[in-house]
Amino acid sequence: MTAEFELIRKYFSRPARSAILGIGDDAALLQPSEGQCLAVSSDTLVAGVHFTLETDPAQLGWKALAVNLSDLAAMGAKPRWVLLALTLPNADDEWLMQFSSGMYQCADQYNIDLVGGDTTRGSLGMTLTIMGEVPMQQALRRSGAQVGDIIWVSGELGDAALALAGQRQDISVADKVLQTLLLRLNVPEPRVELGLALRNLAHSAIDLSDGLLADIGHLLAASGVAATIETAHIPVSAAASHLSEEADFWSYVLAGGDDYELCFTAPESATQAIMALSNRLRLPLTAIGRIEAGTGLRVLDGSGQPVLLKKAGYDHFQPDADNMAE
Repeated sequence: MTAEFELIRKYFSRPARSAILGIGDDAALLQPSEGQCLAVSSDTLVAGVHFTLETDPAQLGWKALAVNLSDLAAMGAKPRWVLLALTLPNADDEWLMQFSSGMYQCADQYNIDLVGGDTTRGSLGMTLTIMGEVPMQQALRRSGAQVGDIIWVSGELGDAALALAGQRQDISVADKVLQTLLLRLNVPEPRVELGLALRNLAHSAIDLSDGLLADIGHLLAASGVAATIETAHIPVSAAASHLSEEADFWSYVLAGGDDYELCFTAPESATQAIMALSNRLRLPLTAIGRIEAGTGLRVLDGSGQPVLLKKAGYDHFQPDADNMAE
């Protein structure tokens, strides 16, 4: 069995191009770029809560980093460095090789360096702390939404929650459809480029990890405003649309979690620029509602009637929490 420091050397040590000093000492030495402030976020993934023990380790390595990158994207921050604290039941060389390969694939795609962390023995889990840079006055925040803003979402919603429900056989999903949905659950694509481009367009932003309703609720509370959204405008994938007749379809789409898309608000005057950005990034950006004065969130169906759902989003400490989310 591989010893701890050999494990680190073998699977998690490589030169950090953007650090003064990376892995190998008691702490990393980092130098933020001039005129930039640090954006720092941390996420924990635990086996049985955020992923199953059967999850492909390469996909898990990707996802562990990608969900952290999504937080930086929501702040309009450029990714720079990440720390990994990894808890392992045993030092399985094959698992470690695949996990580190998936994580480094994600790191290379988004130009981020692993600069330190920790390893310990216990139930499988990982905590990543990610750091990025953003000019102080350009950071996107939850608290900037303004009355009259259009509410936008990137990509499509609900695939990950429907994948998990299908995997658990809570709903019946054809195998070909399930495999497509599972890619969104296990290999999310953080919208880093979108977040950077929104610095001078959006008034506020949040990443969608606990479900649209819960996350937009956080944004509304931080901004002191209300909103109305319409299910007729919520973007869903072709794979998800196969399940649109399921009784709880909109609960999965609106409250299921694990989307890792961005929800942002922007003035109506920015609409043309946002549509041009959508074309440039080849990423759907969809207007789903509007910010209003007051408090709370209204969800309307295609007939203008309120939509009633069983839950508003994922919460780790609610006894009926039955999905995996960040």
